[in-house]
Amino acid sequence: MLATMIDGMSDEPASSGIVDRKEELRELRHLLDPGEPRLALLTGRRRIGKTFLLANAWSSRGAFLFTAARTSPELNRRQLLTDLANWSGEPLDVEDYPTWRSVFNLLLETRAPEPTVLVIDEFQYLANDETGLAEVASELNAAWERRRAKRPLLLVLSGSAVTTMEALAGGGAPLYGRFHWQHRLEPFNYWNTAQMTPFPSLRDRAQTYGVFGGTPRFLAVVDVEQAFAENVVRLMLSPRGEVRQLVETALDQEEGLRDVSSYKAIMRSVAAGQTLRNEIAQRAGLTNDSGLRAKLDRLVELGYLEARRNVDAKANEPFRYRIADPAFRFHQRFVEPNLSLLERVDPHEVWSSAVEAKLPLFMGLEFERIAVQAYDRLRGTKGLPIVKEWGRWEGRDRAGRSLEVDLVAPLVGGGMLTGAVKWGQEPVSIGLHYEHLEMLERAAHAGRGWAHEALSGKSVLYYLAAGGFEDGFEGQARRSGQRVICWDLEDVYRELALPTRPA
Repeated sequence: MLATMIDGMSDEPASSGIVDRKEELRELRHLLDPGEPRLALLTGRRRIGKTFLLANAWSSRGAFLFTAARTSPELNRRQLLTDLANWSGEPLDVEDYPTWRSVFNLLLETRAPEPTVLVIDEFQYLANDETGLAEVASELNAAWERRRAKRPLLLVLSGSAVTTMEALAGGGAPLYGRFHWQHRLEPFNYWNTAQMTPFPSLRDRAQTYGVFGGTPRFLAVVDVEQAFAENVVRLMLSPRGEVRQLVETALDQEEGLRDVSSYKAIMRSVAAGQTLRNEIAQRAGLTNDSGLRAKLDRLVELGYLEARRNVDAKANEPFRYRIADPAFRFHQRFVEPNLSLLERVDPHEVWSSAVEAKLPLFMGLEFERIAVQAYDRLRGTKGLPIVKEWGRWEGRDRAGRSLEVDLVAPLVGGGMLTGAVKWGQEPVSIGLHYEHLEMLERAAHAGRGWAHEALSGKSVLYYLAAGGFEDGFEGQARRSGQRVICWDLEDVYRELALPTRPA
């Protein structure tokens, strides 16, 4: 349980320790501008930085922050009142406020200092279950209705039980239509991950995102004064590794998940390369039924899995699943299969014998994720067309040969963006371009309309190579008639420049 007062600070220090989150900060602060009571809802997975953001969002203004604990609603009610009394300096008798409605009435009448910001973090712990939380929300709604005067007041509800918390704003819920602002906080992208862990080597920055992902809590313990490999050994491979323990207990701490072992088995199956529902069921030893579908949907909703189809897939085609968070994918790929070994052998030896040589292949898929994020980040300053939806394509040509295109994305203004992503250390030759064109031609010959469009002059070819390109690559690639983008690590980690006109 935590109550925090943020007061008497200049605007800059309150947010100087925050990486990214500029839009969230601006919008949260703007909620106070109209000078009238407003209600806001912030959700997000555990360790994503919600509490840190809310504790630093307002400066030179009074803000009361209470974080509920995973204990009984009664203990949380008493602690909230005790913390409010300590914050406001006003004596309060806990027994005078026996119900949540009386507590909320008191909170909404709080006037010192003004404008007032009230934050109830981990709001879901004010009740024992979803039914109880709906009752608490109803009590809050009643208190909100009886406010006596319009004044600068912001009440923020926050919580890590994402589905439960977002249901508070859903149709039919007591607080439906009450929220002026609602947002789900997401993990950092590759760029903001590097801001938090600025290794001198760009390759190490990319690998840090590939191994630890964009969860601020995981990144906070990465030591850039140590070698990248040492951080992986210390935090991810060691049985006492701090990030490893956070990853291993994440599903156990999710609210409302029953039969957690089945969820973990699903994650292991997907990490092992089983991407279709039937494959996942067989590998995990589960029945391919509505229960499995519900579990997969829940893991997608919570941000642990991604569900994707080919860009030209029909509505009845099955989804393919993959691990959404790099840290969880690394854990499933390298820690889970080596649990016994890591208990018996120095983790440094496991790194050198079972991880280091396989990491480049692992990074290939994570580098595709960086390719997508880099394009979206740099698009405006480079004058690049807007992507409607990112995807990749997996299938077979007319001869039954396997086809796999790393990047396939329809463009908003018409045309397609396709491309290839290479994590290797050496500069790639023009052969990469011709291999990519050959795959597009094979896909087009197999009747794929997107491939025909990708071969037209109004489309874009996007190549990202960590090791760069051999001399003359871009010039030769441009002879195909499409717009060509050739980026390496220096390009994707470059500071944003002034916007340019589209070419």
